[in-house]
Amino acid sequence: MTRVTDPYTAAPTLMKQWTATGFAVEKGLDKTLVELVKIRSSILNGCANCINMHSVDARAHGETEQRIYLLGAWHEAPVYTDRERAALAWTDALTRISAGHTQRAAKEALEAHFTPEEQVNLTLLINIINGWNRIAVAFDLWYEIPPAKAA
Repeated sequence: MTRVTDPYTAAPTLMKQWTATGFAVEKGLDKTLVELVKIRSSILNGCANCINMHSVDARAHGETEQRIYLLGAWHEAPVYTDRERAALAWTDALTRISAGHTQRAAKEALEAHFTPEEQVNLTLLINIINGWNRIAVAFDLWYEIPPAKAA
């Protein structure tokens, strides 16, 4: 699994709990939205492993190639709903928090499109994927995914 350390072997109980928390948070959100957020955060963090993994997962949940490819420039792409844009803006604000606290405007959009419980779930999801990005980068994780057939 990794050339450095396998975190699942080194700390199996904690890694199982971390994984379970992620799954619990996702239950309150749409599967395609979850994957868009994970991919966007992973793009911002430069985590190839997570971009690779969650692009496959997004496709499995019915996401289109176009929408996956455009996540790097979602601000300009007209293919996302207002709800998705609010989630992506929230993802950007929380993932790039060190670049300046820009979450106020993003929070207003979030509140317009998500219930309070969904806001908490989405915020936890963003924190968890940011954590996974750091775990994958720190331990040089790479999950080989069988190649898809070209269309």
